[in-house]
Amino acid sequence: MKVRNSLKSLRGRHRDNRIVRRRGRLFVINKTNRRFKARQG
Repeated sequence: MKVRNSLKSLRGRHRDNRIVRRRGRLFVINKTNRRFKARQG
C-alpha cells in the first residue's frame, strides 16, 4: 500500500484501477492485480 499525494496518476497504471472513497480517505483498489493499492489522506 502506497500513500501518495496524487492518486490520479496511479489510476492510469492499470485498466482495472478504481478510485474509492472510504472513511474520508481516497483509495486506489484493483481486484485483478493487488499490487496497485494506494491511499491518500
